[in-house]
Amino acid sequence: MPPFSPPQVYGIIGQPLGHSLSPLIHTTGFRSLGLDAVLTPWPLEVKELPLFFEAFRLLNIQGACVTLPHKEAVLPFLDEISDRARTMGAVNLIYRREGLVCGDNTDSLGFLAPLKDRGLPPAARVLLLGAGGAARAAAAGLRELGLRDLTVCSPASRRPAELARAFDLKTVPWDRRGELPCDLVVNATPLGLKGPAEGQTAYQAEWFAGRRGLAYDLVYTPRTTRFLAEAQAAGWETIDGLAMFLGQAEAQFLTWTGRRLPPEAGQKAAEALG
Repeated sequence: MPPFSPPQVYGIIGQPLGHSLSPLIHTTGFRSLGLDAVLTPWPLEVKELPLFFEAFRLLNIQGACVTLPHKEAVLPFLDEISDRARTMGAVNLIYRREGLVCGDNTDSLGFLAPLKDRGLPPAARVLLLGAGGAARAAAAGLRELGLRDLTVCSPASRRPAELARAFDLKTVPWDRRGELPCDLVVNATPLGLKGPAEGQTAYQAEWFAGRRGLAYDLVYTPRTTRFLAEAQAAGWETIDGLAMFLGQAEAQFLTWTGRRLPPEAGQKAAEALG
């Protein structure tokens, strides 16, 4: 009888995790490539992180995705973090390297993935809605793309100023965001997310009218949010949040396995979202 070889175990930590597609995407990827591995959800409170990292090291868990509210809270538990994660001040990926438990952030890579072929000129005017972790990833990606005219706004009064200082952005008051001319509008708020905020939008329908541009929603559940539906009705091009989610997941999968995420994983995610 051959010796028993347990599968490699990966996970995702956060709270709540009911909406996450990470287990479906990564486990589909492992199976498609014939890898004996699985990714499972581990809903955790912040106070449980010390015990989680003790178990991570003891049980030789191979890696984990990190989502809200733990992206910043995990930093003290890691042996090493990438320059990108340090710039972002947050981690969404945990992996092992030469005996170390390391952290990286693939959110900005995921954000950029669907924009790279859009041919946005450096002078394109961008309005970034929100100033939390998703907005920080977007700001980093937009700067990497070479865009110069970036403005951020948020209903949270202090956060836009902090993000603006970090990435040299302009700011506009939340109640005046509809007055700003823009070629790209990015929703990095949770407005529209499945749950209590579903059906809400960070950008009113009338503000899309009479012009053309690109609307990019980082929310991916539901796939077509009110923000995107109203942009489409006004003739704007749109990018849904699944594009960013798959982009960052592919970077995670590549770090763990050295292999590209198979297309079947993205197909399964799209089917799950309808």
